[in-house]
Amino acid sequence: MQPSRDIARLIEIMAALRTPGTGCPWDLEQDFTSIAPYTVEEAYEVVDAIARGDMVDLADELGDLLLQVVFHARMAEEQGAFAFPDVVEAITAKLIRRHPHVFGDARGLSPAEVKALWGQIKAREKADKAEARRRAGLPEPAEAQGVLAGVPPALPALTRAWKLQARASTVGFDWHDAKLVLEKIREETAEVDEALAGGDREAVAEEIGDLLFAVANLARHVDADPEGCLAAANSKFERRFASIEAALAAEGRKPAEASLGEMESLWQRAKRLDRGEPA
Repeated sequence: MQPSRDIARLIEIMAALRTPGTGCPWDLEQDFTSIAPYTVEEAYEVVDAIARGDMVDLADELGDLLLQVVFHARMAEEQGAFAFPDVVEAITAKLIRRHPHVFGDARGLSPAEVKALWGQIKAREKADKAEARRRAGLPEPAEAQGVLAGVPPALPALTRAWKLQARASTVGFDWHDAKLVLEKIREETAEVDEALAGGDREAVAEEIGDLLFAVANLARHVDADPEGCLAAANSKFERRFASIEAALAAEGRKPAEASLGEMESLWQRAKRLDRGEPA
């Protein structure tokens, strides 16, 4: 079987991998649950390639992500649930439905009007989906009720916190000033301090969770992506720690052979260099 630019060939290859008797033993033993972690991982690898500006890797990683879609669609087809063409039809129908200002009569809308229109369309979609589930005799998911319905539990926790807070804000449950959120962060920090003094590890963990939730809320109020903020902080930490390692390596030493004071001094030096200041 030869490679091809045609999506049909990818679907054929996936079907061959899942064919009992002649397919791949590993692929054959997979199910939706076992494949789900790989789907998440491939999405993150796409994001990483974008962050690095690596177009060669991006093409490769997008292929890996597309494979995940084809894999899930093939398993669904084997169960008689749906097939890959149904996935394509569903997303094309959704794109047309959600863009009446492009494909319909709602022309000349402002970005704010488009956002409001999307909200109305999504509400109708939600009602239609609930009706379809009712007709099929499927129970309504417990989490599908209420304002916070539909925020996927599998999202990264900071992103999910951002989305939950955004949903709550649609009904007025929100701070109206970022400075008030900052006050909340100070309050949560004090509660962490109190829990630490009490020596209760579970209480400390709970208060740290509240603190992180409040920080995600602050990020939302200033239109910053909390995951992106933390990712940038991670990269900065890696860069500065690598500077410590390089400085020590120049002396023939490793971090484990240096004192905390020495490493702190090198850390401050790395910070100054990061900021373009004299070392």
